[in-house]
Amino acid sequence: MVRFSASGVRLDQALAFEANTSRAKAQEWIEAGLVRVGGQVVTKPAYKLRGETVEVEPPPPQPASVAAEDIPLHVLYEDPDLIVINKPAGMITHPAPGVYSGTLVNAILGRFGLDLSLGEPEEEGELRLQAPRPELVRPGIVHRLDKDTSGVIVVARHEAAHRRLAEAFAGRNVYKRYLALTVGIPREGILSAPIGRHPVDRTRMHVGGVAARHAQTEFEVLAVAGSHALVSAILHTGRTHQIRVHLKHLHAPILGDEVYGKGSDLIARQALHAYELRLQHPRSGKYLHFVAPIPADIERAWVRLGGVWPKDLMTEVAETNLAEPFL
Repeated sequence: MVRFSASGVRLDQALAFEANTSRAKAQEWIEAGLVRVGGQVVTKPAYKLRGETVEVEPPPPQPASVAAEDIPLHVLYEDPDLIVINKPAGMITHPAPGVYSGTLVNAILGRFGLDLSLGEPEEEGELRLQAPRPELVRPGIVHRLDKDTSGVIVVARHEAAHRRLAEAFAGRNVYKRYLALTVGIPREGILSAPIGRHPVDRTRMHVGGVAARHAQTEFEVLAVAGSHALVSAILHTGRTHQIRVHLKHLHAPILGDEVYGKGSDLIARQALHAYELRLQHPRSGKYLHFVAPIPADIERAWVRLGGVWPKDLMTEVAETNLAEPFL
């Protein structure tokens, strides 16, 4: 309930201010008969207040949903518990403000839907099939890839799988290996450098930034082409933009990264690919191993730089149940 008194202003203006909402929304409430002025329903937004008490009970927000869309997906593996996808560059993982279609979530709902009856009973809504805002609808999503980062990503198909996978990612019991092309040759080994928000540009992350949190990445240079390198990056933590920020910190930003380096005529996005994922199956406990083939744009860029792909670098999809834990 919102209750206030005002004088000399329009009802919709005063209501928008007091209820911390838009004027258009305030007008909707007034015209719907939800607003009382001096105990009487007033349906005219332009009504001039004369010191009366205004009362309104805003309607509960309608849960938003995300549309299922017919979008092609490169599926590496699927079973009743999980789906493993090779996400293309340019696709957002889940809806974001102003972007409610064309995401991985839209594609998953269109091709697979979700079966909440599978697995152990869980509290309703944990997969966020509906939420107050579309950007919070994230069914099955347990980890993310940046829009312009391609590669392997796993999605849960029901609540029990979602909980167990989320616990594995949170507990760092998942092996994630990326490949990147860099401008400059980074120092090899494990880099421990905390990451927080950039103190000036809040859309960027920064080593030692605001509210920095522990971040650790293991780098290996697989090949060199002049002043560029093909780099393997293993994540030991999962901070936003971690590999991109750490490579910038090592003075070897990712080729084509316009946020932490600069654009390139060799590739239209950052040359970063989530190449390998190993995890424990949420139901059987077996260890699974997935590899997403190197995308053509990264392959072309490396060749144009004069690079040669290492022979022992896997280039085909693989899925293996490992007999022994790899952790």
